[in-house]
Amino acid sequence: QVQLVESGGGSVQSGGSLRLSCAVSGYTDHGFCMGWLRQAPGKEREWVARIHSDGSTYYADSVKGRFTISRDNAKNTLYLQMNSLKPEDTAMYYCAASSTPVRLCPVIPSLYQYWGQGTQVTVSS
Repeated sequence: QVQLVESGGGSVQSGGSLRLSCAVSGYTDHGFCMGWLRQAPGKEREWVARIHSDGSTYYADSVKGRFTISRDNAKNTLYLQMNSLKPEDTAMYYCAASSTPVRLCPVIPSLYQYWGQGTQVTVSS
């Protein structure tokens, strides 16, 4: 059974940094696409960043230049380094993974088979 467990969330002041981790267990091979989404109260879930197994990445415009997504296949772990955090980054952050072989990572979240339970990030001004 595949499990994704996020960690690293917390409360920081504006301008601070956090690094989220998503540990993956139960995979027999590495997921083709992995990523981070977030959902703030009263708002829709949105993509933050995605990474393909070939290393190609996608970032939402709102986080470009501040966030970095990476994956360590040896450790089966996905990371999100978040710098220069802003109050509008406050949300529950979820990691997601797909084992479907694709050339481009899907945009539709429902195409990701595996999800973590989420980790809260709160940024105060």
